[in-house]
Amino acid sequence: MSSIAAFYGGKSILITGATGFLGKVLMEKLFRTSPDLKVIYILVRPKAGQTLQQRVVQILNSKLFEKVKEVCPNVQEKIRAVYADLNQNDLAISNGDMQELLSCTNIVFHCAATVRFDDHLRHAVQLNVTATQKLLLMASQMPKLEAFIHISTAFSNCNLKHIDEVIYPCPVEPKKIIDSMEWLDDAIIDEITPKLIGDQPNTYTYTKALGEMVVHQEGGNLNIAIVRPSIVGATWQEPFPGWVDNVNGPSGLIIATGKGFLRALRATPMAVADVIPVDTVVNLTLAVGWYTAVHRPKSTLIYHCTSGNLNPCYWGKMGFQVLATFEKIPFERAFRRPYADLTTNTIITQYWNAVNHWAPAIIYDFYLRLTGRKPRMTKLMNRLLRTVSMLEYFVNRSWEWSTSNTEMLMSKLSPEDQRVFNFDVRQLNWLEYIENYVLGVKKYLLKEDMAGVPEAKQHLKRLRNIHYLFNTALFLIAWRLLMARSQMARNVWFFIVSFCYKFLSYFRAPSTLKV
Repeated sequence: MSSIAAFYGGKSILITGATGFLGKVLMEKLFRTSPDLKVIYILVRPKAGQTLQQRVVQILNSKLFEKVKEVCPNVQEKIRAVYADLNQNDLAISNGDMQELLSCTNIVFHCAATVRFDDHLRHAVQLNVTATQKLLLMASQMPKLEAFIHISTAFSNCNLKHIDEVIYPCPVEPKKIIDSMEWLDDAIIDEITPKLIGDQPNTYTYTKALGEMVVHQEGGNLNIAIVRPSIVGATWQEPFPGWVDNVNGPSGLIIATGKGFLRALRATPMAVADVIPVDTVVNLTLAVGWYTAVHRPKSTLIYHCTSGNLNPCYWGKMGFQVLATFEKIPFERAFRRPYADLTTNTIITQYWNAVNHWAPAIIYDFYLRLTGRKPRMTKLMNRLLRTVSMLEYFVNRSWEWSTSNTEMLMSKLSPEDQRVFNFDVRQLNWLEYIENYVLGVKKYLLKEDMAGVPEAKQHLKRLRNIHYLFNTALFLIAWRLLMARSQMARNVWFFIVSFCYKFLSYFRAPSTLKV
């Protein structure tokens, strides 16, 4: 039997961020492998008129939990939803709930965070730093606590090229940042944000680095570990391939490309796309929880959950495989498809953005106005391009993450644990994974009928034909205007026509003589 699965049996576990992508998969794996666990506490706040219990039911009704219901029929009874709001300094947990959490919790998995790259610094600090500080304070009052596992990100120190499994110091102490957010107004925060984050690309990576420093400084005598996943993608194997329920990371790009909205991306084709399947992250996280509680390392260990150093996949390869999956063509032929452009040339990319995004969007919105409908395409395109611009930092760079602790942990697992809690990305077949990812986005995220795949292919074909027609018309108009204004352009044109005529005449003459 799996030692890790047995460890979580009978345990009371607190999960923050349980309603998020990673949190759901973590909860599913726990119930599926350790159905005899005592209870999972999840911090939830009512949303869109739903009660806490209704939100739990909604989570369990997902296809993700189908296998769980077979091995743990009473799963709903083992989930205890606790009202909480991480946007509040006191977390808004009632006294009764707080006492229950403090007296019963054995393991804490802190997964909650804001992952928006453009989030306001005040909000990002509150969720990624202050909330972590408050949870550590709670954990210090839990007499039965065996391990506190903090989920960070491999990009918390992305201003460095090589990143070790250590906590790097921050230029400004986290406590000073937390205190300043309480009295500075938004205008001042907006003004100082670029100076504070320095060479970090956004408030997300900056505040995740601050959060790690808070864990280091205020963890006290707690048994703590930090897991740093890279770009978390759809499931690889468990509970089935391709499950995903959010538009973060590659998922949003897949949707935008599949719908024909995204036609150009300024990226470095040979930059490593350090995507890591969500079930791989969960397996490592649960193994870390077991190892931290049972072996109690003398210091806080950081575990990198990345793929680039062991089994790299490149953005160019990933992009072409996405297109190959859309059109169900052999992978090798995808490289010859002029459908999407991966380039580092800023001028070319700006041209593509103008021609292939804004111009068609403006024309389509004009058509909507003529037909009495509300224009929406330009707004959608602006939003998409803003998102793409925020991703450019990550699709044009590669990083080197050391994985000594992760490899050490793998060596400590029994063969059965290595099978049940597999986080060895060297076994990952990227072509199969990306194909399942694309199909999973269509099936589970967009909730589209797979029977509509042929129609979707025809839709993509029509979009591509419109793209060719639009570019051809634009080229002819531009060339006509150039010829009208430039004698040199006319001379070039006459030379080309004359050369083609002579070339054709050369081949036609021998055939005429032969006849």
